[in-house]
Amino acid sequence: MMEKAESLQKLYTRMRLWESPDQYVIEPTDGSLTSSLAISRVDGSMNLIDEPPQCSSVRRPKVRVIFGVVGMLKLLAGSYLLVITDRECVGSYLGHPIFKVKSMKIFSCDLSLKTSGIEQKKMETEFSVLLKAAEMTSGLYFSYDTNLTLSAQRLHDLGDETKLLPLWRQADPRFLWNNYMLEVLIDNKLDPYLLPVVQGSFQHFQTSIGKDIIDVTLIARRCTRRIGTRMWRRGADSDGYVANFVETEQILQLKGFTASFVQVRGSIPFLWEQIVDLKYKPKFEIVRHEDAPEVVERHFLDLRKRYGTVLAVDLVNKHGGEGRLSEKYANAMQRVVSDDVRYLHFDFHKICGNIYFERLSILYEQMVDFLEKHRYLLLNDKGEKIESQHGVVRTNCIDCLDRTNVTQSMIGRKMLESQLRRIGVFVAEETISTHPNLNENFKILWANHGDEISIQYSGTPALKGDFVRYGQRTVYGFLKDGYSALTRYYLNNFCDGTKQDAMDLLQGHYIAAINKDMAPPSQKRSLESVASLPLAISLVLAGFSFATMSLQQARSDSRHVLFSILWGCLSLAIAAFVRANGRIFCNRPRLNKPRC
Repeated sequence: MMEKAESLQKLYTRMRLWESPDQYVIEPTDGSLTSSLAISRVDGSMNLIDEPPQCSSVRRPKVRVIFGVVGMLKLLAGSYLLVITDRECVGSYLGHPIFKVKSMKIFSCDLSLKTSGIEQKKMETEFSVLLKAAEMTSGLYFSYDTNLTLSAQRLHDLGDETKLLPLWRQADPRFLWNNYMLEVLIDNKLDPYLLPVVQGSFQHFQTSIGKDIIDVTLIARRCTRRIGTRMWRRGADSDGYVANFVETEQILQLKGFTASFVQVRGSIPFLWEQIVDLKYKPKFEIVRHEDAPEVVERHFLDLRKRYGTVLAVDLVNKHGGEGRLSEKYANAMQRVVSDDVRYLHFDFHKICGNIYFERLSILYEQMVDFLEKHRYLLLNDKGEKIESQHGVVRTNCIDCLDRTNVTQSMIGRKMLESQLRRIGVFVAEETISTHPNLNENFKILWANHGDEISIQYSGTPALKGDFVRYGQRTVYGFLKDGYSALTRYYLNNFCDGTKQDAMDLLQGHYIAAINKDMAPPSQKRSLESVASLPLAISLVLAGFSFATMSLQQARSDSRHVLFSILWGCLSLAIAAFVRANGRIFCNRPRLNKPRC
């Protein structure tokens, strides 16, 4: 059994929130004999009080049960409190209960806004609307007892003194979703309220192999350094942090043993973009070509420090726009490849197509030596380390969703089989496929994992999910992929700009209090501010309608031929303008503007 990382400072697990006209009071109700937290509704200031407010017969405060304080966010004039109003226990992580956030609510502390100017009120309102997106954030998980941001190996290697620190002090800031929002609580030394939250996925199942009960958990931890939506966060920033970087840990518990295997995914690590412009596949644009080698080098230096040796598996096409990115990546990797970093290209679409995913065995044969050499964490029933993981497989495609998830599930399957042989449950030639219940549960585990990660980045479940879930492509899977692809197109072009702004605000990538001189979206005086796709489409359709009507009347009056041509030309001109200037008709981020 693995040692438990017990913090001396326990978190409050259940609280009562009192809402009165001038303040909010958070009262712990989990048996903790402690003070309550009072938060001013005027300016968001905090202080501890001995007793919750007394109810009067004249005006009773609103009271609701909450399960955690996510944090506080300050905008121009007001502050906003974010709390967990509903949770669901989804399993355990190394013996500790893990909860999923089912609902959150924002409480405003903005009474001081009444004395603010008109423009400041207007800007505050526009920013606060973005915060509503926080209440809809998916895939948030937390634990009151253990550090969900750390893998089993990193938890095991924590020093005794570190284990006694509050959970937020132990946390890996890369995966702490509410890192920025906790700052106000940290400044006020409110450790019992500081609940670390992770965005990603938590999947779990139990089944039997003979007389043995096998417990498998799959955890995803999303990095917040370059967090964002599919089209508005691509590639890397100048520090080497990449979009859609997710650490995935597969944990096996069986017969007292605990085995853990970690792999990562992340966008191609140099500066590139794919700005939406109404086309189904916008072109890839490499930004600052000359910086690519340095950015790639920074990225892999960080990976080596954190994970050890790295095997970079590149799944993108060798032709077309993807081919340009792959060529640039391969060239930049020449400076990085060493005994500690290896690069492997595998053209997924060319080799596997859309149905022959069993050909991933070709890829596995090229990486099996790396996996066997760098192993996985293995602890015995006393919590003693038998083996350690000394390297990591880094997988990418373009989105790091669909092809990546199919590939990572294949690697996870092979490693689980290796662990079961090591523990003595499987014989040499035995595989997961020979055990129907284990095989079915394993496929569902990885399919749900891929869907949840994909929804956070693209807005839809993963494509090719039927292969992961059923082991083969299906007609329903193809139809579902088509629907998801169209949904992604709509979200990417007409919704994700606002969603990206909300993410940047929540993560502190745009700080309203510092950038208060920036005009809100409604004040922009440009073509983009008045461009309307529905209006443009209406004008095009109206033009063609008038052209058709004029043409029908041309027999009685030849002048209608001229009118028909004029209406037709006007419609074509509007359509050509929309096509040439597609970007201004899309929903674009307003806070941190794209480079293109």
